[in-house]
Amino acid sequence: MRLLLTGATGLIGTHLLRRLALRGDSVVALVRDPERARSNAPGAAEYVRWSAGSRSNDLPALLDGADAVVNMAGAPAITRWTERARATIRESRVEGTRSLVEAMARCTQPPGVLVSASAVGYYGLAPNGPVDESSGAGEDFLAQTCRAWEAEAVRAEEFGVRVVLVRTGLVLSTEGGVLASLLPLFRSFVGGPLGSGEQPFPWIHIDDEIEILLWSLDGYTVRGPVNAVAPGIVAYRTFARALADLLRRPSWLRVPAWALRLMLGKAAEMLLGGQEALPRRTLELGYRFRYDALEPALRALLRREEG
Repeated sequence: MRLLLTGATGLIGTHLLRRLALRGDSVVALVRDPERARSNAPGAAEYVRWSAGSRSNDLPALLDGADAVVNMAGAPAITRWTERARATIRESRVEGTRSLVEAMARCTQPPGVLVSASAVGYYGLAPNGPVDESSGAGEDFLAQTCRAWEAEAVRAEEFGVRVVLVRTGLVLSTEGGVLASLLPLFRSFVGGPLGSGEQPFPWIHIDDEIEILLWSLDGYTVRGPVNAVAPGIVAYRTFARALADLLRRPSWLRVPAWALRLMLGKAAEMLLGGQEALPRRTLELGYRFRYDALEPALRALLRREEG
């Protein structure tokens, strides 16, 4: 397969690039800094300078005749939401996807499939009860960003492109993301629940995240939204207790909601809210999770870290 990949230097992108290279796919990585990406995210056949919102005349030629595009680009969302940060979060996703789809419109032979990242933030912060792929979008900033992000990707269907929208939860990996950030705190005896600890924790093991992306690429019947979250959703306090038990540490030190809001402003609601997002359609379409329970997933990741 010959495919284009954005977001190749992120946590998910580097893991995906590694897997694609191992299975023999030829990857063109669209990156902001080709030289740096070549060192930090090895495995691509070619590294091409690209940024979200760029309208490069070279992009249609790169896309023409490609088998697939995997669009993982997006600025980190866990930061204080200043006006500038909000614009960067939105533009990196919406404008980046728009530029890809506009380039596809100029292709003689558009790619066969676009696998485009999204997030369970689509459903809004702390919606009432479980949500799945049939649920509507929320009204908060991240939900509306995800909605606009997905709308740009779906436009590629006009050119005969199969579009898959992978709504990802909290990816667990010791190499980055929420787990890597929390491990030093728990190991220093200062880990514990955030806020009440009752908020849903929609997690997924990094291996399942990558497998779902590959399954979306290869599965000709897979299209539309699929939730990349494990079936075994737990409350944050349950996650904190499980991690602490595996590390033989306490999990009693609660981080109060006011402290998170002081540090992150409105972005703190991402950590204090949550979504009880279920992978109903993902399961119906035939994906089988390697890790569907939290404790074995954490144990496997910690064992891998130890080597």
